[in-house]
Amino acid sequence: QVQLVESGGGLVQPGGSLRLSCAVSGSIFSIYTMGWHRQAPGKQRELVAEIRSGGSTIYADSVKGRFTISRDNAENTVYLSMSSLKPEDTAVYYCNADVFSSALRIRNYWGQGTQVTVSS
Repeated sequence: QVQLVESGGGLVQPGGSLRLSCAVSGSIFSIYTMGWHRQAPGKQRELVAEIRSGGSTIYADSVKGRFTISRDNAENTVYLSMSSLKPEDTAVYYCNADVFSSALRIRNYWGQGTQVTVSS
């Protein structure tokens, strides 16, 4: 079994910062691409950022320059540092990861989501 557990969400004022964490646990052999998506009420889930095992990253245009994705391979954890937050960043944030596990296949796993609310 592989589990992804997010933490770090909450309520923050516009212009503020938050750091999300997502820890991957279970019978893991390797973790490849890790990422963050978000879903606002009434909207489709969208990619925020992802990071490959080699460290290369991609970002949604709406968060470039404000969000930074990073990973700690020793801890099987991915982070999303968010700054200059805007009300439109309000959403449930989900992490996901491509994991090669004891099931002997690569599968994409998702966390349960963490709420980020940007409001004064």
